[in-house]
Amino acid sequence: MPQVIVYPPAEDGGRRVRVGHSFAGMAYTIIDIVEFLRAAGLEDVEPDDVSSAGWIEWRGGGPEAWEH
Repeated sequence: MPQVIVYPPAEDGGRRVRVGHSFAGMAYTIIDIVEFLRAAGLEDVEPDDVSSAGWIEWRGGGPEAWEH
C-alpha cells in the first residue's frame, strides 16, 4: 500500500494529495482522492474506503474538512 497524505485545506478548499513519493493533485472532494488512488493502481478503492482508511494520513482535518 503506498503512503497517502492528504494535506490541510488551501484557501480555495482544495487539499494537496501525495501518493507514495509523488504529488497526485488537488482534491476538492473524496471522489478526487478516489480517482488519484485508482490512477496509482488501487482500482478497487471506493469513497467509503477513503473516508475510513487507517492507511491515509489526514493532516489539518479528516475527510470532512474541505474549507480553509
